Amino acid sequence: MSRLMILFVLSFLQTMILVNGQSQLKGYLEDKEFTVQEEVRNTLIYQFLSRKVNSTFTLDGETDGVIEVDPHDGWLKAAGALDWEKRKVHKLKIQTLNELGHIVEGPFSITIIVEDVNDNLPVFNQSEYEGQVREKSRPGRVFLRVYATDADDPTTPNAQLSYSILKQIPDSTPKYFQINNSTGGISVTLNGSQLITAGKQYSLIVQVLDSAENPFSKTAIVKINVTENIWVAPPPQTIKENSTEPHPMKIAQVRWNDNEAVYELHQRDRYPRFPFYVDSIGDIYVREPLDREERSQYIFYVMAKSHNGIFTSQPLKIEVNVEDINDNPPVCPALVTIFEVQENEGIGSTIGDFRASDIDEEASLNSLLEYKLLEQSPTIPFDKIFYLQEITGQLQLQKTALNVQEADEYILKVEVSDRGVPTPLKTVCTIQVNVIDINDNIPIFEESDYGNVTIREDTQLQTVVMEIQAKDNDQPNTGSSLINYEIKEGDPHQMFIIETDRETNRGFVKIAKLLDFETMQEHRLVIHATNPEPLFAEVAYNDSSITQLTVFVLNVDEKPYFNETLYQKQVKEDVPVGTKLATITAIDPEGDSIRYSLQGDSRNWLRIDEYTGEMFTKALLDRETESHYRVTLIASEKNNPHMSASTIFHLFLEDVNDNPPRLAKSYFGTSFCHPVTKPESVVIEATDADAQRLTPFKFSLNPDEKDWKIGRINGTHAKLTMVRTDFEMKNYDVQVIINDQGTPPLESKVHIPVSICSCTSKNECDTPPEENSKLPSIGMALGILFGTLAVIGLIVAAVFISINQKKKKEGKAADARDPAETRPLDS
Repeated sequence: MSRLMILFVLSFLQTMILVNGQSQLKGYLEDKEFTVQEEVRNTLIYQFLSRKVNSTFTLDGETDGVIEVDPHDGWLKAAGALDWEKRKVHKLKIQTLNELGHIVEGPFSITIIVEDVNDNLPVFNQSEYEGQVREKSRPGRVFLRVYATDADDPTTPNAQLSYSILKQIPDSTPKYFQINNSTGGISVTLNGSQLITAGKQYSLIVQVLDSAENPFSKTAIVKINVTENIWVAPPPQTIKENSTEPHPMKIAQVRWNDNEAVYELHQRDRYPRFPFYVDSIGDIYVREPLDREERSQYIFYVMAKSHNGIFTSQPLKIEVNVEDINDNPPVCPALVTIFEVQENEGIGSTIGDFRASDIDEEASLNSLLEYKLLEQSPTIPFDKIFYLQEITGQLQLQKTALNVQEADEYILKVEVSDRGVPTPLKTVCTIQVNVIDINDNIPIFEESDYGNVTIREDTQLQTVVMEIQAKDNDQPNTGSSLINYEIKEGDPHQMFIIETDRETNRGFVKIAKLLDFETMQEHRLVIHATNPEPLFAEVAYNDSSITQLTVFVLNVDEKPYFNETLYQKQVKEDVPVGTKLATITAIDPEGDSIRYSLQGDSRNWLRIDEYTGEMFTKALLDRETESHYRVTLIASEKNNPHMSASTIFHLFLEDVNDNPPRLAKSYFGTSFCHPVTKPESVVIEATDADAQRLTPFKFSLNPDEKDWKIGRINGTHAKLTMVRTDFEMKNYDVQVIINDQGTPPLESKVHIPVSICSCTSKNECDTPPEENSKLPSIGMALGILFGTLAVIGLIVAAVFISINQKKKKEGKAADARDPAETRPLDS
């Protein structure tokens, strides 16, 4: 077969494959639907057959000059390439005509669905992006977003895009930046949050890639500037103890991003003595010399607050390490350290470990100790019977020369020195070695089983559960006869301990941890009795040194407990009524149902679901009324409400701009002398009841105000100044408009009363202006007073005359009817 024939066959097979969804490539005329891939030329789609001889095929519809049918053999084909982006579906009609041009068959509907291929590249909406990010930004917080599109079919992988960072310049390991592969959001990584610094510039080569089998990609440049975040913790500070430098001594400083902060120090732990403070500009001082032996490290926090007391950001951790100096000598473990050794011990046997201490810094030369054996007394049968390891302090037998009849006690003098600089400190300690008889008797319990004991689960710690006793017939008051008790089985959580009376060897089984019936109802304890000294080679412990004790735990109805010791929530003060604040959870050890309630809800702001513990607001909150609201949470057993627990819920209200600005004080009484010789002015101050005063305030006047102008002094003050001087002598009311910087901004219109008046020599108003004066003069007041008295006099006279006339006419009867009216006149 020739090469040309092979190529023809391969081309034909490819054409066949490109026709999808058909079981065969020919058939009689009928409605048909085909799927054809775009961008493929000379595609044979289907061969239509006619039931009528001598007929020809015709095709009408959305052929776009590409789709055609052979009029004689009925082959439907795409002579050129279809384009999904131009037309996604082609609607066609096919029919056959006879020799006269009349329709013989059809028309039939042909639908050709164009299958998209990945023939479009993704495109960024910008070739270059610029953004900025603050150092120490939160990892994962998007500060810039890139965006790309793809003209291919969005329902196929051809247009499903993913983003990635190809390269970071300058490069780093690990990477500082990350991109969300779906959204294109760029953020810093955890390492970037910690390592990028202000002033640095980075470039990212960002790639967008479609998801086709043979994908296309496009890249863009992202330029990033790192800006400073000066609210950063200083590095750990090291201060030498017992410093002789002048105090207070500055040790560190912090700065908020503006100059309006108030700084506070807060202890992480409650120190008995806290010798640090911070000043108004953020400098941190130590008040007095520190002692490393008192505390080697201080960790506390510095917080920045606004002048309204609102914390502006997360606190910064301050770490102060106290540097050790060699100011403490080694300390002997006791006035006399006593060891025991059996007289039959061999060479190299360990007698004990001698451990002195040094309270200087651990793992430093100042506390690294060396031991040196200075003398042995007595030297019977000879000297240097003992060996003391110089670093570990292990005391061993160097010679087998012990004989309890010759010497039952040895006194050793040991020099202990540290390696501090410039001069090591030394101490001499005493060791007493008692030579004892061999340990050839084992402890034997009086009882092999101490039976059962039942105790309540709420029994206090250190309560004695049982007393046990074993006997040992070895030499009294030696390690051979001293008994140690140990629980070997039945106590996996170390709920019990055994303390021993060294005089009597009596053991006391005590509660070490609080018992819990719900966790374990029964403890079967297996107790062993042993000696500190090793047994003689031919002797071994047996069952006589083992006893048993079974402890049953009695269930007690316990109070519920909250799964958190403190609940707190911060919300904006304008949250809608019914906003969920938290879900409170309490647990009853016995599994009883819990009922929740509130106490101390003095403002009736909150409610809690009795059954679920969900807390909601039930009224509008107001930060200006109460910014930190506390209520008590109560969890009670359903079947025994007296069994309850309580904790505190703290609600912190975040301020919103719900208070318009206002004047900080009254300006009533502002006056200027007439005639005005120069433009006078009034300084006014504004304030805001919101937690964070939304300054700077904006001051303005009504547009039609021609006599005054206003100028800003700072964020809270402005100067109201005359534009002219020819003011009449009267009262004026100047309206000032004040806007804050909240979202949305609030506005208020305030009035500044100004009086232009005649003045005395002291530049004080002599008399108020005539116009607009609402207060009467002294003369007017006297006239009104005298006029009123005259009218009253006339009325009294008229009444008096009238009464006298009635007396004459009616006599005493009229007086009896109205005695109260006549009584004042008779007096």
